[in-house]
Order: sequence, then C-alpha cells, then structure tokens
Amino acid sequence: MKIAFVGGGAMGEAILAAVLNRRLSTPQTIWVSDVKDERRQHLKQTYGISVTDNNAEAAAHGDIIVLAIKPQNLPEIMPDLSGQIKPGQLVLSIIAGARIDTLCKGLNHRQVVRVMPNTPAQIGEGISVWTATPEVTEAQQEQARTILSTMGREIFVADEGYLDMATAVSGSGPAYFFLFVECLIEAAVRIGFSEDVAQELVLQTMLGSGQLLKKAGKSPTELRRMVTSPGGTTAAALEQFENENFRELVYQAVAAAHRRAQELGK
Repeated sequence: MKIAFVGGGAMGEAILAAVLNRRLSTPQTIWVSDVKDERRQHLKQTYGISVTDNNAEAAAHGDIIVLAIKPQNLPEIMPDLSGQIKPGQLVLSIIAGARIDTLCKGLNHRQVVRVMPNTPAQIGEGISVWTATPEVTEAQQEQARTILSTMGREIFVADEGYLDMATAVSGSGPAYFFLFVECLIEAAVRIGFSEDVAQELVLQTMLGSGQLLKKAGKSPTELRRMVTSPGGTTAAALEQFENENFRELVYQAVAAAHRRAQELGK
C-alpha cells in the first residue's frame, strides 16, 4: 500500500508503525507531512520514511491519505488539499468530531472513511469504529479494514451517528478506566499501602480482571456476583458505590461526552 499521512502525531505514528510491522507497506511507499520539524526528523530516522512540511506533496504519493491532525487544524489543512486529491485516492480520517460531509466539502472529494479509534491502538490493543461514504469501493473498504485491524479490533457502522456514540464510550473510555485506577491507587495509599505497592496491586488487578472478562465466557454481572459474598468485604464496597448512585454517575459522564461529540461536529 502507498500511504500518505497528513499529521505525524501519536496516533498517526501508531498507524504508521503498525502498518510497517504488519508489512502492509514499506518505508519507501510511505510519506508523512507535519508542521513540526522535530516530528518529521523523528519519523524519518525511526522508520526510514519520506517526510515533508507540504501536505499536498505528501498526499500526492499515497493511494490512501490518512488525516491524523488535531480538529482545530482542519480548517488550515483543507485548502492545502482541496482539488489536489485525485479520483481513486481514499481519504481515511481519524480527526475527532470532523463529519464526513465537512470533509467531503472541504476536500472536494467523496471517497472518505471516517474513523473513531482509541488510544490503546498505540500498542495494537485498540478498537476503531468506522464508516464510509457510498463512493468508497469494496476494495477500498477492505483496505481500510486491513489498516485498522493492525491497531486492534474494528467495527463498521453504516450510520455516522454511531461514531459520536463510540466517541463517548470507546474513544473517551480509556480515560474513564485511567481515572478509576488513579482513584483506587489513591484509596490504597490512604488505607496504608506504599505508592509502589498500591500501583502494582491496582494495575495487575485491572489487567487480570480484563483478561478474566475476555476469557471466562461470563457476563460482567455474573463475574461480579461470583466475587461478591453476602455480608462480605466486596459487598460492603459495592453497597457504597450503589449508595452514591455510581451507575447514574457513569451514565451522566458518557451522556456528557456524547453531547460534546455532537456539538463538535456542528
């Protein structure tokens, strides 16, 4: 695959590295444009790819153009690329909040895939939700699916509205887990553990619980009940969560993220 990246930040580099590791492409067929010289030099030295500060130049070298810039930079980037993208080139956007209609109009191009990845994609353990315009061919959809699979799992949706939902659940979701881990470590320290021991206990508990969820063949509810003895320590902790309306708090947080995702797309 000939791939051009517009934007060489963390997520762009994650896709680039995954594509090379899976041998979907070679350094000779990858171009990256980025405004920061230090990023360009880092990517060139690390991966042996071609780099430039000219977005149109990079895009000209790709059958697939990955837009991996920050949302606030999109208005500056689109004039560089409008009219420069050829029929048959596929645009794959991971720009948060950038709707397909906005991309198609700004780029003057209709073969567009929009993706909502998440940060575990940086280590190949992410999940990406994506959709495509009707003009994207079956072969191009398969190319997009193959690229996204290098970063973890992928789910195609026909309705773009699901991407706002995915933003609130899987896109922002890692931060929810990180916050809970922070809080659990702090609680462990407050009851007497050292910071190092607290961190080791909590991280391994989180990782082990995730693997158990994945491999046990049981629902989260079933596993929770298995761990919770009536009148025991786990029951005492869970009762405190319920008394503080933990479920509703989680819902309100996800709903707030969903509303914000919709606002950003307007």
